[in-house]
Amino acid sequence: SAGLSGYFGTKSRYEEVNPHLVRDPLSLGPGAGASLPSSCAPLQLRAVLRHGTRYPTAGQVRRLGELHSRLLRRPADTAACPAAAALAAWPMWYEESLDGRLAPQGRRDMEQLARRMAARFPALFAARRRLALASSSKHRCLQSGAAFRRGLGPTLDFGGDEVEVEVNDSLMRFFDHCAKFVALVEENDAAMRQVNAFKEGPEMKKVLEKVASALCLPVEELNADLVQVAFLTCSYELAIKNVTSPWCSLFSEEDAKVLEYLNDLKQYWKRGYGYDINSRSSCILFQDIFQHLDKAVEESKSSKPISSPLIVQVGHAETLQPLLALMGYFKDAEPLLASNFAQHGQRRFRSGRIVPYAANLVFVLYHCDHANASRQEYQVQLLLNEKLLSFHHSNETISTYADLKDYYKDILENCHFKEECELPKVNVTAVDEL
Repeated sequence: SAGLSGYFGTKSRYEEVNPHLVRDPLSLGPGAGASLPSSCAPLQLRAVLRHGTRYPTAGQVRRLGELHSRLLRRPADTAACPAAAALAAWPMWYEESLDGRLAPQGRRDMEQLARRMAARFPALFAARRRLALASSSKHRCLQSGAAFRRGLGPTLDFGGDEVEVEVNDSLMRFFDHCAKFVALVEENDAAMRQVNAFKEGPEMKKVLEKVASALCLPVEELNADLVQVAFLTCSYELAIKNVTSPWCSLFSEEDAKVLEYLNDLKQYWKRGYGYDINSRSSCILFQDIFQHLDKAVEESKSSKPISSPLIVQVGHAETLQPLLALMGYFKDAEPLLASNFAQHGQRRFRSGRIVPYAANLVFVLYHCDHANASRQEYQVQLLLNEKLLSFHHSNETISTYADLKDYYKDILENCHFKEECELPKVNVTAVDEL
């Protein structure tokens, strides 16, 4: 998979964004030190995580089985079609029952992330500090939460009680609870017209023809979905087993860029900037984050112990991507369209760089002694995938809490989940409504 692994989109290994972890899974990497005055002490950490490496969904396994059985039905001439012969001999080990479950590598992703987080913020991950763990109801997220807790080891007793993972779909799967999003985007084929147009466009056609030729199959026996599942099998084998799959041999780096764009188009129109409701539906989570930060500030001001110093929540790529769009991150000047693949070679919106497996967005609230003004007393940092993110309002990686709240004032005060997510009264199926 050499040369391809940077283009797997949401199926990317976490190591793609943090290559130093390949050598040492517990390394905090270059520039690990938070650039804060020594007089600042962390009060609260709020982490929203994507689950670790998972198996393919039942639908993807079905499509792969369909493609694989076609190769078995048409015995290829080994000399003329070495790739087809090699893939026919490949053991199809995926079963539909695996349906998106957490892989053993996914457990390791979470255990190691927990250990790195504890090493980065030792004052917060100290014994007898309370840890609140929540997760979506999906098995892979619950297991990821349990693996995160295991990674912290037995020495951290978090107040003596064994930490239960609380199910909270209203925050971790807000998109399921948003009728407007479900009706106008999730279940509306017209909302994906850019994705569908790209599947039929010249770039995909070229990849399709090339793969058909390598497999000695008539091109009409393939479609974009089958080619994508072959490409994703290359990604799964790397992420789950750390092997280069024979499926990878079908693709060049140029092909991979096209298939990455197809994945990113879907993320953009379904979870990112394509429609306002994608990100607006996440304001319930965004506001909850700030309510807990507010509470920590209030407790600190009245010299009370912080009731929730550690809040860790496990969701999905679909939890993080809308939240980051709501906050204005990774936005390109031009929208991603079926027709402008060529001009988006350097785009910011690359889902594999933003939400690979085990992606994490972390808010850290600090109390700073010797602050010049009361406004300076509470400061915040934001980390995405363990790297500091610059704030939009300042281009700095540290902000006063007051300035951050001012910048997002409109979302914090005027984004009401219930109203945002109500379907328009008239029966609208047109996407232009969004």
